[in-house]
Amino acid sequence: MTSAMEVANLTKRYGSVVALDDISLSIEQDSITGILGRNGAGKTVLMSLMTAQEVPTSGTIRVFGKSPRENASVLSRTCFIRDNQRYPDEYKLGHLLRVGPLFYENWDADLAARIIETFEIPGDRTIRKLSRGQLSAVGLLIGLASRAPITFFDEPYLGLDVTARTQFYALLLEDYAEHPRTVVVSTHLIDEMEQLLERVIVLHRGRVREDSELEDLRRRAVRLSGRSSDLDRVLDGHEVLRRSDMGSVGTALVTATESIRGEAEAAGVDVEPASIHELVAAYGLQTEEVSQ
Repeated sequence: MTSAMEVANLTKRYGSVVALDDISLSIEQDSITGILGRNGAGKTVLMSLMTAQEVPTSGTIRVFGKSPRENASVLSRTCFIRDNQRYPDEYKLGHLLRVGPLFYENWDADLAARIIETFEIPGDRTIRKLSRGQLSAVGLLIGLASRAPITFFDEPYLGLDVTARTQFYALLLEDYAEHPRTVVVSTHLIDEMEQLLERVIVLHRGRVREDSELEDLRRRAVRLSGRSSDLDRVLDGHEVLRRSDMGSVGTALVTATESIRGEAEAAGVDVEPASIHELVAAYGLQTEEVSQ
């Protein structure tokens, strides 16, 4: 497939702090990619560099084959919704609906109206008087209705309850199916958003820890559960990523091999696919938000 974005040997420093450390990756066009990692891993910095809101210390960035820096033809095709997105305090919803088409040529007014109704965003209040969840809903509105060829969502759901988040996921998938584009989402809610993602990039301390198709990552490990004594026999000689025991019963996340399923089933140990949440946790990259 064609790459929408490519990063090569990218480094970003803030004084003595290295936010991104010589990373290289590519994001395919017309795909939904998740950027995962704990706070401070470099997720927002990476997005800010890709949208030319910050300048790299070294390395190259290509968006649609061109540098995004001071390049209106590239930046006009991107939309970046930050977790702390700011709007003019005196603006009301109507102001945003009027300026949206001026910034995004693919703006869909009907979709915007549907999102306003779905999330019950009030139109009679100024932006500064909206709740945290309502502000997040405004960001989702702009990001979805823009239909920009590349859309970045940086923790887009802050302040939204589980029902509202589920509505967002459904709207995104539905509109993406009808209007394919490149969507990049940073998130802590891995279990919830796993259904959306086609590819995941895991950042850890400014470096790329994982970069793979979701299904490839899932196939790397399995979850075993059963009596601890049976687990002991099965796990001998295998790479154990994570294990927990409670009384006489235990579970373990194990690197998948050709023999592990047969050995587990012969020992009476249950075998299930591992989730992305479990894999990220096993690699020691989880945060409090991930484990909630």
